[in-house]
This record gives sequence, structure tokens and C-alpha cells, in this order.
Amino acid sequence: MAEENEIAVETLSFEQALSELEKIVGRLERGDVALEESIAIYERGAALKGRCEALLRRAEERVEKIRVSEGRAAGTEPFDGE
Repeated sequence: MAEENEIAVETLSFEQALSELEKIVGRLERGDVALEESIAIYERGAALKGRCEALLRRAEERVEKIRVSEGRAAGTEPFDGE
């Protein structure tokens, strides 16, 4: 069953949330988890995914605000994720 002392998702860093999400996906892919536990860890996985997405959005917004011209911030331009 899911651990009782899990850390609150909203306090995790991106790296922590992603690492835990990868572990959950691995457990679900192996299929060796009871149905009730599968549901519980799937729900946590969904929350972790949301946390990662929110942190990535925040990082993209910060990058979008920075555009350097001649060594000085010269305004903003959209973030190109590629």
C-alpha cells in the first residue's frame, strides 16, 4: 500500500517529483501491485505529473522574461522550447 508518511506533492522539487513519478510508472508497468494500491499510486502519480507541469511552466515564464542584449536585460520574448 502507499506509504503513510509520503511527502506532500506541493513541497517537492521538480527533480524529486519526477523521480517519484518514474518509480510509480515502473511499478504500474510491472503490474505486480494490487488493484487498490494501483489506484492510490496512480492518483499520486497524477498529482506528481501536475506538480512537474506547474514547475516547468514557472521556469518557462522566468526564461521568457530574460532576453539579453549587449549584456543587459532588454525586455522579454517568448520562450522557444526547441
